[in-house]
Amino acid sequence: MTVNFDLTTIWAFIIAFGVFAYVVMDGFDLGIGILFPTFRVGEGRNRAMNAIAPVWDGNETWLVLGGGGLFAAFPLAYAVILPATYPLIIAMLLGLVFRGVAFEFRWRDPAHRKYWDFAFFAGSLVAALAQGMTLGAILQGIEVADRAYAGSWWDWLTPYTLLTGLGVVAGYALLGACWLVWKLDGSAQDHAFKVAKRAAVATLAMLGAVSLYTPLLDETYWRRWFEAPGIYFASQVPLLTLIIAVLLFRSLAKRRDVAPFWLALGLFLLGMAGLGVSMWPYVVPDALTIWDAAAPERSQVFMLVGVAITMPLIIAYTGWAYWVFRGKVGAEGYH
Repeated sequence: MTVNFDLTTIWAFIIAFGVFAYVVMDGFDLGIGILFPTFRVGEGRNRAMNAIAPVWDGNETWLVLGGGGLFAAFPLAYAVILPATYPLIIAMLLGLVFRGVAFEFRWRDPAHRKYWDFAFFAGSLVAALAQGMTLGAILQGIEVADRAYAGSWWDWLTPYTLLTGLGVVAGYALLGACWLVWKLDGSAQDHAFKVAKRAAVATLAMLGAVSLYTPLLDETYWRRWFEAPGIYFASQVPLLTLIIAVLLFRSLAKRRDVAPFWLALGLFLLGMAGLGVSMWPYVVPDALTIWDAAAPERSQVFMLVGVAITMPLIIAYTGWAYWVFRGKVGAEGYH
């Protein structure tokens, strides 16, 4: 596996960074929504929601960067992937809409709060499941003919995509629980520790199942993971995953506040590294490489100038927001 650092490769890494930033930041938001029914009605749920109140909408900026960047830098990939996953994308967007509306209205409409709480949970669950299934649909392969999607409306629905969808749900739940471990104290934090341990077990089980299933999908995946020279790099991913998993369970057992969240992020980073091992340099496996799908060079240069200006600004104001609202969320709901 070789990497040629031309302009198209730079854009591929920019898109990958945007997707990872979204998964990290909106992942724990969605995870808290997934775990919402497990928290006690009243103070428990209010504190869980206040833990993400200052940052949740800004976190979704990265979804715009990932999706918009794919459209701008790799328009052919966008034109193939979107028709292949329309039902999933629609479900994800509707889930995010319901979740966002519920986030605001549960405070302004106390008489119907239980319905808004359910909408917050259901929207988060649907969005996370749809994102995971979209990833699975891309990995299992998309039928392409004459540079266009040639499959059916339901090609995305397979046992593999259900497995990847449930894996993302479990992973987001782990991120959400670890974020609450960091941000809460008292009985609410005790509950977060409890669900974090369960979510960690579920996440590792799903990660292992997906890792075993993926090489069986395609001979190319098998060769990259189990034949030389790819195996020398690929074998480090499960080894590091095992090490981080042990450290994660130890940090939860010792009731560390901050370490579990960063270790959970480490699991996601390694998962993305594994994804890179399987797919590179394809953006649509066995159909389109990043160079096949790339926009003209002039377009890439023009957009790169804009990204060079805006991305540091996004990172700066995101970091400032997290810094301002650092610390624990008290029982009264304030940082």
